[in-house]
Amino acid sequence: MLDIQQLLSVLPHRYPILLVDRILEISEDNMKCKGLKNVTINEPFFQGHYPGIPIMPGVLIMESMAQVGAALLMTNPKLVGKIPLIGAIENAKFRQIVQPGDQLIHEVEILWVKGLVGKMKGFATVNGKVVAEMVMLFKMADREG
Repeated sequence: MLDIQQLLSVLPHRYPILLVDRILEISEDNMKCKGLKNVTINEPFFQGHYPGIPIMPGVLIMESMAQVGAALLMTNPKLVGKIPLIGAIENAKFRQIVQPGDQLIHEVEILWVKGLVGKMKGFATVNGKVVAEMVMLFKMADREG
């Protein structure tokens, strides 16, 4: 488990783009994890998406899921000084809207890593129902410079 202070120590993201609040579980083999994002009406994107009908943008659901995967990757001491970048998102599906008051639970699995490139898959649920899923290719880059 990683609380918000631990997340801030491994992820470079900060407000308003930090979209994960806690890592709830990390598997023993460090290949799977579960993360949490509390969705609140205070999120800046709700001002324009959409006025009177607040819906979390799908791209931000994907970003939140990617950040959970990034947190998992960044707990690996071999990756200190690196940052994961999204290379491609495959098979993105949105099954239900996400609104203020929802709690997104992301489950992410690292499928493979070869050198500085890898692939992960993930899905997001609200109240046990899948709201989004994706497969993502990523590349590790130097954090500085």
